[in-house]
Amino acid sequence: MKYNIDPELRPILDLLPPFDLADPATMRATMDAMVGPANAALDTRGTTISDHVAPGLAGAPEVPVRVYRPESATAALPGLLYLHGGGFVFGNLESEHATCLAISRQLGIVVVSVDYRLSPETAFPGPLDDCYAALLWTQANAATLGIDLRRLGVMGQSAGGCLAAACALRARDENGPALCYQFLSIPVLDDRLDTPSMQAFTDTPIWHLANAEQSWDYYLGSALQRGSTEVPALAAPARAASLQGLPPACVTVMEFDPLRDEALIYAQRLLAAGVSTEIHCYPGTFHGSSMVVDAALSKRGVADMLAALGRGLCVESRQ
Repeated sequence: MKYNIDPELRPILDLLPPFDLADPATMRATMDAMVGPANAALDTRGTTISDHVAPGLAGAPEVPVRVYRPESATAALPGLLYLHGGGFVFGNLESEHATCLAISRQLGIVVVSVDYRLSPETAFPGPLDDCYAALLWTQANAATLGIDLRRLGVMGQSAGGCLAAACALRARDENGPALCYQFLSIPVLDDRLDTPSMQAFTDTPIWHLANAEQSWDYYLGSALQRGSTEVPALAAPARAASLQGLPPACVTVMEFDPLRDEALIYAQRLLAAGVSTEIHCYPGTFHGSSMVVDAALSKRGVADMLAALGRGLCVESRQ
């Protein structure tokens, strides 16, 4: 392999199923088959887990959400709207179940996971509308959910990072919920696909230029052409004219990920706009390499995530 992948991450390369977005149904079935057994073995004791539906925007379908809350909590807690990854094509409440459970348990916060509609069946703005509807529902039901609205943040991974960044932009521009923090993990941000990392990484594991092209074409649908001037900032946050007034952020990237440079550029723009921003780049990693949970780099990434979320959401020390 021409990429200097960390030795602890290399063994999984031979075990990974093909990530071919050309066949969404097969891709979803493959992911569901991987997640099911792992979820069945999870210990959920100590956490109250409940499923709800949020009203869709402007007559759109209801949005399924799953809420995680520590059972022992009595006071209002920080809240985190969590948006899954999957190239806009796959992912659901089950694929994020373990992650959301761990975040809620480790930080002692309320996590609201969103099952937004997927592409290509639903193109922009449908998935974003679902996420924003879930954010509005979280705000409206904060008292019932036990969330302190002064400490409400948003987090997304990969395509979910795009949706999280767009929710922060939308909340700012539409006088929406006052988010205190945004965590953008290996985010998708720019449909123009013209950064050095995107152009260079055409054969990297899991995510590469061809998958990025297919993903954006699905998400933008027939109404918008990838790379054209008509693509709005709420679809591709890298296009936002101004990042001023956004909540503090943490942006993470992997070294051998085509998304690396667009995320770093966005983080630099946040800093230039006066937004307090933390940046992490993990050497020897690739998009999705964190699934090798026992690798030292993966453990470091989880520790960094929890620490950053704790700071961003003003979580009281649990020591």
